[in-house]
Amino acid sequence: MPETTPTGLTGLAFGGDYNPEQWPESVWQEDVRLMREAGVTMVSVGIFSWALLEPSPGVYDFGWLDRLLDLLHDNGIRVDLGTPTVCPPVWFYRAHPEALPVTAEGVRHEFGSRAAICHSNADYRTAAATITTQLAERYGGHPALAMWHVHNEYGVPVSACYCDGCAAHFRRWLATTYGTVDAVNEAWGTAFWGQRYTDLDQINPPRRTPTAVNPSQALDYKRFADATMRENFRMERDILHRLAPGVPVTTNFMTALSQCDSVDYWAWGREVDLVTNDHYLITDGRRTHVNLAMAADLTRSVAGGAPWLLLEHSTSGVNWQPRNPAKAPGQMARNSLTHVARGSEGALFFQWRQSRRGAEKFHSAMLPHGGTDTRVWREVVELGAALDTLGEIRGTRTEADVAVLWDWHSWWAQNLDWRPSEDHDARERADAFYEALYDRHLTVDFAHPEADLSRYPLVVVPALYLMTEAAGRNLKAYVENGGTLVVSYFSGIVDEHDAVHEGAYPGALRDVLGLTVEEFSPLLPGERVRVTGPEGSELDADVWTEFVVPRGADTVLTYADGLTAGRPAVTRHRLGEGTAWYVSTRLGTDGLDALLGWAAEDARLAPRADLPRDVEVVRRTGESGTYLFAVNHTGSDAKVPLEAPGTELLTGERAAGRLAVPAGAVRVVRLDG
Repeated sequence: MPETTPTGLTGLAFGGDYNPEQWPESVWQEDVRLMREAGVTMVSVGIFSWALLEPSPGVYDFGWLDRLLDLLHDNGIRVDLGTPTVCPPVWFYRAHPEALPVTAEGVRHEFGSRAAICHSNADYRTAAATITTQLAERYGGHPALAMWHVHNEYGVPVSACYCDGCAAHFRRWLATTYGTVDAVNEAWGTAFWGQRYTDLDQINPPRRTPTAVNPSQALDYKRFADATMRENFRMERDILHRLAPGVPVTTNFMTALSQCDSVDYWAWGREVDLVTNDHYLITDGRRTHVNLAMAADLTRSVAGGAPWLLLEHSTSGVNWQPRNPAKAPGQMARNSLTHVARGSEGALFFQWRQSRRGAEKFHSAMLPHGGTDTRVWREVVELGAALDTLGEIRGTRTEADVAVLWDWHSWWAQNLDWRPSEDHDARERADAFYEALYDRHLTVDFAHPEADLSRYPLVVVPALYLMTEAAGRNLKAYVENGGTLVVSYFSGIVDEHDAVHEGAYPGALRDVLGLTVEEFSPLLPGERVRVTGPEGSELDADVWTEFVVPRGADTVLTYADGLTAGRPAVTRHRLGEGTAWYVSTRLGTDGLDALLGWAAEDARLAPRADLPRDVEVVRRTGESGTYLFAVNHTGSDAKVPLEAPGTELLTGERAAGRLAVPAGAVRVVRLDG
C-alpha cells in the first residue's frame, strides 16, 4: 500500500513550487543555498515541464531533471514530483488539434495558456500515460522522491469539453450509468418539451440551445465531465503505484467554494493517497481569514478528518484578481498556521522564486524579485523556523464541534437555469452560516448528506436543494437519536435527477422538519421583510420567503409583513430525542446568530463568550499530545483562556490561566497531561 504522507519527511512540510527551468542552471546552487537558509523541506518540481522533458514526440531529455533532483537530495530537500500532463507541448496539439477543448458554443480553444485539454481525447490519454510511465520508470526509486503530483488543479480553468469525441464518450458513460435509453428518458424527464430519445446515439452534450437546456441532462454532463477528469487521474495514479510502489500519489485540489465549482471533491478525496489543497485569498470585501478557515475545514473533511497538506498559497499578493493587495506584515505566517491548526501537515507556496516572464510574474513568491533584502523573504525565513519548531504536531487531528452539510452535486443543480430566484446563492448561504458558526468559535467539519453524523451534537444545512431520499432518512434518524438539525430554505426539493420529490415541499425533509411549504415567494431586489418573535423581538430578512404550514413543528418567528405576513418564518420540531429547526427566509448576521444560539442550546453546546471576535482557537490532538492554536486576526492584543497549563511552542514559555496572544500573532500551546 502507498504511504499517506510524504516519504522521508519527519516534520512539517515547508517549501513551494520550484520551476528552475525558468532560470539558468547557475542560479540553482543559489536557490538551494537559500532554501536551506529558509528551512525548506520539500519542493514541487516538473508540473509544467512536458515540453522540456519531451521536446519532440518520443524524444526525451531528462538530464536537467536528473541534475536537479540529485542537487536537491544532496541538500536534504524532498521532492514532490509532478507529472506534467496539465500542459502538453505545442507539437502534441499541432499533431492532435482535436485534443483542444470545445466550448458549449462550439468554439475550440487554442494553445498558449494552460489546462486546455479535452479529457475524453484518446491521443491525450495515450500521451499522458506515456510521459507518466517514463517519469515513473526513471525516478520511482530516486532517494529525493517524497510523493507524486499528478496534473495540476483539475477543473481549472476548463473542466468540460463539448466536442464530438466527448459526445461519444458521454453516450458510453450514460450506457454504463443507466443501461438503457428508456432509463435515461425516465431520469431526465424527457417527456417534457418532447425531448424523448429512442437511441443513446441521438444524445449530444448540452450545447448551446435557444433557451434553457434540460436541467437533468446538464446536471449529468457536469457529473460526466468530473468523472472523466477523475478517470484520467486514476490512469496516471495507477501507473505510478505500479512502477513506484509505496510512494503516495496526489493532485492539488481547490476546495474553497470561491475558487472551483466543477469538481466533486467528496469523490476525489477517495482517490488520492494524501489530500492536498491550494488556497488563495479572495479580495471581494469579505473577511478573508474566514474564507481561509472554511477552505481548510472543507479540505480536512474531504480527507475524512485525516491530516492533509497545503500545497499552494501565496506569500503576499496574487496576480489574477482585479486588485491584488499585498499581505500585511505577519499575515503570511498567520494564514499558514491557520491552515496547520485546521489539519495541514505544513505550508507550501506558489512559488519559490518569483518569475520574470509569463502571466504570473506579479504573483508573489518565497524569493521575491527584490531578493533577500525584503520583508517577504524575512517572513519566509521566520515561518520556516516556526514550522520546524511545530514538527511534533505531525499526525495529530483537528477536533470539530459541529457539522455543515455540503454536496457539490446539489450546488451544480441549484446553479442551473430557471430557479425561483437568481439572488439565492448556495455559496452565499454556506459562507454566511459558516461565518456565524466561526463567530461563535465553533470548529466545523463538513459532511456529505448521507454520511454518519452521530458524533455531532449540531448539524447545519445551509443549502441542499438536491437531496436524495437516503439523505432525508439519514437526517431524520440523526434527529430522532438526539441530534439538533438546522435547515435553511430551498433544501430537500429535488432528487438526484433534479426531479421534484413527490408531494409538498420540502420533499426529503418534510418529516424531519414537521412542516410543508405550499409555495415559494422570492423577494424582488431591495425588498425586505420583518420577522418577529416572542417579547417583541424583530429581525430583518430578504431574498426569499415561503408559505410554511406547520405539521407538528412549533412556530418560533413569524413574518410580520409581505405576502407571507402571519405565517411561520422559523420553526422548531421536536422529533424523538432531538430537534429540527427550519428557517424559510434569508436572515442576516444578527438573525443567523440568534438562530444558531437557540440551536446550540438544544445541542447543549456551551457558549464561548470569553473569546474575542476574530481570535480563533482550534485544537489538534493525537498520540504526541493536545495542542491549542490561538490565532489573533485583530489589531489588538488578546487573552485566551486555557483549560490546562502547558508550554507555548513558538516562544518556549510556560502558559497558564489566560494565554497572551499579541495582535496579529499565533500561539501554539502543548497542554499538560
